[in-house]
Amino acid sequence: MSTETNHSAHHPAHESAHDAHGHGSMRDYVIGFVLSVILTVIPFWLVMGEVLESRVWTVALIMFFGAVQIVVHMVYFLHMNRKSEGGWILMSLLFTGIIIVIALVGSLWVMHHLEANMMPMSPEQMRVAP
Repeated sequence: MSTETNHSAHHPAHESAHDAHGHGSMRDYVIGFVLSVILTVIPFWLVMGEVLESRVWTVALIMFFGAVQIVVHMVYFLHMNRKSEGGWILMSLLFTGIIIVIALVGSLWVMHHLEANMMPMSPEQMRVAP
């Protein structure tokens, strides 16, 4: 009797729990790979072909495609969905995202106000200061 058959015979609950996590099939991995390649080629083409005149729009599109690619990787390669682990993986990911957004926006807000309020005075302003 092989180790695998012996293991399955003694732990049927482990086997069914392992299948419940929904590891991806070859089809899912191929779809994820093709989407990842497409989401990499489009920004590369935008930059190398100088498709848009505005650098701001080019950077915004690259950021958008990067965010979409992150989602593709999480769904197709990390198997994150509402069903896995009773939804707790998705919930912890959303919580982490919210904390990161709060930290980034708060930091940018503080830095903006520091720049606006703490800039050194010009020589003209120093002369008229009390």
